[in-house]
Amino acid sequence: MAVIDADTHVIETEHTWDYMDPSEQQFRPIVVTPKGESGREYWYIDGKIRGLARQAVTAPDVRNLEERLGRKMAAPQEAREGENVEVRLQHMDALGVDIQVLWPTLFLERVADRPEAEIAVCKSYNRWLAHIWQQGKGRLRWVCVLPLQTMSEALEELRFAHEHGAVGVFMRGIENEHLLHDPYFFPLYDAVSPLNMAIGVHAGNANPYVRELLAQRNAPGTFWAYRMSSIGAFHSLVMAGLPDRFPKLRMVFVEIASQWVPWTLKDLARRLPQQRGRALPANPMKAYRLYVACQSDDDLPYVLKYTGDDNMVMGTDYGHHDHAADLEGLRNLKSAGGISEHVYQKIVDANPRAAYAL
Repeated sequence: MAVIDADTHVIETEHTWDYMDPSEQQFRPIVVTPKGESGREYWYIDGKIRGLARQAVTAPDVRNLEERLGRKMAAPQEAREGENVEVRLQHMDALGVDIQVLWPTLFLERVADRPEAEIAVCKSYNRWLAHIWQQGKGRLRWVCVLPLQTMSEALEELRFAHEHGAVGVFMRGIENEHLLHDPYFFPLYDAVSPLNMAIGVHAGNANPYVRELLAQRNAPGTFWAYRMSSIGAFHSLVMAGLPDRFPKLRMVFVEIASQWVPWTLKDLARRLPQQRGRALPANPMKAYRLYVACQSDDDLPYVLKYTGDDNMVMGTDYGHHDHAADLEGLRNLKSAGGISEHVYQKIVDANPRAAYAL
């Protein structure tokens, strides 16, 4: 049996953008510290501050956070940033993890307003991850980022990512001016399915107006802007009949925990019969090829009654120092999750293997 971590992160650094062509250097992200925010650094891209540049965090700060939250989250800085793949693999060995699926950090929000800037940033990130994958000895797979404002470029970049170890496509609950069931994305879903890749829906929001409304920078509102938008995406995808339109498409929802699934499925079961007699399947997660990543403190015996045990995975949020991180979560799930050995093996091996076609 392998242990597969379905949601880990790399922290972008200045080296991430070394893969830009000379003609694209005008779009290269830079790190800035705005006036009045001493000690905090942000990425500045395409004329705007785009998000926190998560660089070195002091050991005392991490230890204090670990004590407050009661779980381990500190990883070697060079492993978090992908600067030393061997160190990351060694740390995975210490944690008992065989494979990590790598997700981005910067891209939880829109990274650029101009399509040409978005294309340059996404291309450089994907080539950086391809280089990390080449060093990973088959143990580091990744989710690509696409310039979704320009679908033709997105499909071209999808082909590159597939040829270089990517197992999924990163999407946020709201993508610019589109929801995920918008026909605008149908060419992407058509292209992803034969490549046997997954659509990965991560907590995030790429609509600046909605994000600022729900999560103003001085307010603790990322629950509204990031998590609820992903839950809404799950609901609308099913309501719109997307799983039936794309019968081979798999979708993985990560970093929003799993206890929302029973509530959402119950709501869908009430609403679908109003649509010309549609009904929710007995096991909708399996029927619709929908996977969700649990967190270590979820009430899994309750949630699994609704999800079934074939579509639950788990991610540790490796690389981040926040409320979702739990480096030993996969290990602790075996003793603290209230589940059988058989179900545990599915969550850490069979299910993520199926979700990501590993």
